[in-house]
Amino acid sequence: MRRVVVIGVAGSGKSTVARALSERLDAPHIELDAIFWQPNWTKLDEDEFAARVAAATATGPWIADGNYSQRIRQITWPAADTIVWLDLPRPVIMWQLLRRTIHRTRTGTELWNGNHERALKDQLSRDPAKSILLWSWRTYTPTKREYAEAMNDPRYAQVTFVRLKSRRQIRKVLESIGNQP
Repeated sequence: MRRVVVIGVAGSGKSTVARALSERLDAPHIELDAIFWQPNWTKLDEDEFAARVAAATATGPWIADGNYSQRIRQITWPAADTIVWLDLPRPVIMWQLLRRTIHRTRTGTELWNGNHERALKDQLSRDPAKSILLWSWRTYTPTKREYAEAMNDPRYAQVTFVRLKSRRQIRKVLESIGNQP
């Protein structure tokens, strides 16, 4: 594992797992959200986003995390040797996401480029653009279907897919990497 993309729905633990892999594999961590989300939750222009992702993944080992458009996937996935899919059950993800969101809103944790988690009242909105909880709920099934199909896509035949369906499996994989010389 030298070039790894960590995928999964919002709240599945992508960034946490990617950071752990980055430490264990001594490879830079590329958080796609940190590239995409500019100050004041402004989206980076798609061409510029693609250019920055291509530059960040052009050489050497790296661990990237995030779910983005087919255009970004066409940059990261063919360059990767491993794709780690965090395919946890919906209740587990929603619980993790709820705890994380409450913690971030209470502490005012900065996410990327001066952005902070939206207020709890926004999280209860019916607008998925405001509520990461609703966004994760709505995208869970289509994302799962999309990634299951991608595992069999001949365009990614050179990539090893690692589908992890529980926290225990995630822990075991991380421990096994941590034990390598």
